[in-house]
Amino acid sequence: MTAPGPATERGPETFADRVEELREVKRRVRQGPDPKATERQHAKGKLTAHERIDLLLDPGTFTEVEPLRRHRATGFGLEAKRPHSDGVVTGWGEVDGRTVFVYAHDFRVFGGALGEAHAQKIQKVMDLALAAGAPLVSLNDGAGARIQEGVSALAGYGGIFQRNTRASGVIPQISVMLGPCAGGAAYSPALTDFVFAVRGTSQMFITGPDVVAAVTGEEVTHEGLGGADVHGGVSGVAHFVYDDEESCLAEVRYLLSMLPSNNREMPPVTSGGDPPDRPLDRIGDLVPSDGNRSYDVRDVISEIVDDGDLLEVHADWGRNLVCALARLGGHVVGVVASQPSSLAGVLDITASEKGARFVQFCDAFNIPLLTLVDVPGFLPGVSQEHDGIIRHGAKLLYAYCNATVPRVSVVLRKAYGGAYIVMDSRSIGADLSLVWPGNEIAVMGAEAAADVIFRREIGSAEDPAATRAQKIEEYRGRLVHPYFAAEHGLVDDVIDPADTRAVLVRAFAMLRHKDAGLPHRKHGNPPQ
Repeated sequence: MTAPGPATERGPETFADRVEELREVKRRVRQGPDPKATERQHAKGKLTAHERIDLLLDPGTFTEVEPLRRHRATGFGLEAKRPHSDGVVTGWGEVDGRTVFVYAHDFRVFGGALGEAHAQKIQKVMDLALAAGAPLVSLNDGAGARIQEGVSALAGYGGIFQRNTRASGVIPQISVMLGPCAGGAAYSPALTDFVFAVRGTSQMFITGPDVVAAVTGEEVTHEGLGGADVHGGVSGVAHFVYDDEESCLAEVRYLLSMLPSNNREMPPVTSGGDPPDRPLDRIGDLVPSDGNRSYDVRDVISEIVDDGDLLEVHADWGRNLVCALARLGGHVVGVVASQPSSLAGVLDITASEKGARFVQFCDAFNIPLLTLVDVPGFLPGVSQEHDGIIRHGAKLLYAYCNATVPRVSVVLRKAYGGAYIVMDSRSIGADLSLVWPGNEIAVMGAEAAADVIFRREIGSAEDPAATRAQKIEEYRGRLVHPYFAAEHGLVDDVIDPADTRAVLVRAFAMLRHKDAGLPHRKHGNPPQ
């Protein structure tokens, strides 16, 4: 913008003139340095930073911080190019009337690359979010560190990472990937609670395809290396994946509606029309009585929770375990459920990591945990053992044992071996453990147990098949019947599946003011 001339040429300036000048400056800041840059952004199917913020926040609530900031770097032509905002829009607004802080990279300015001033703006809004006790949402669309600023840019990332870590477990942190995110920049989203990604435009990687090809000889595209579906289904970096920015940002709003503003508050409560004591008339049709038949546990969750609504986390990664946020009697709960339709619902390395992270998040933000169990055990195999199923499985165990929020588990059909213990059994601290009739809780299935215990007797029998069948029934009758665990005080009750919703609503209401502190310590040392 051209500076105004001296007062002798223009006449005396009034306060109104200064205000009009300010408005023009801010209009140009929002417009961006080059209209063609906005056209290029839209041509890629991408919105501008302000357009994204307008979709995320309630209309008219955004207050921008440091919109007129400029960098002070020199060299490599930077001194001649000093646009306002320095490539990032920062500030706060509201989502459903609650305060939310946000920063959004502006790809039209330096490709959204981070320099010293850019980083300081982000750090400022992160400090404000932590001080105010409000969620922080980052809208990422940047080309990494600003090379022309050298180590100053890298130090800027360090300050952001430190703040991500300090805010962890204190305020919800959500990263929305709406463009490229390469090199060290990718570590900030990885430090946050949830990562959203958009197909076709989001890419995250530490080293790009050219470097990969030069070092390893592997040829791969940007999308194939770090696209949304790769991180949603292969690496597990992205928790949610969507087809466009509008639906993605709408789901960010939905997620925020289920989260507390900080770790000192409870999640928002709604007063829906779904009766707390609604009988689950369809539940018997959803879960086959034959423990070898599969079903989709998401149908069971939908039947139990309010209005059938749930927000599944990591839907395409670790599919043998379902993690979701939902409401039960108007109150938010975190659901962890075995998924028999994928790998028969066994626990493996990926599912254990997925569940552990989700349990830790729920515990940090006062979200009660509901665990639905139908698990045949841990996945056997050389690769699982060599890749560390022991330490990875221990992550889920540690997370449950460390959780102090209300915890209720329901065994739907079977729960065998160490996987039964890990899936929030009474022995590791579940407040209430409930089971459906027909459940099988044991070290292993009756068939496998009979083969171990009666191996010699079966082998020496005149009719091994008949003897084996008889021994299977003997073991099942003594140890695997539905009431054995209840008789020994290892579960709290055997309930009618149709009453599950009503029983759970009452259970969590009773536990709402649970007080379960942990021993004094600096921090634990969870398995890695």
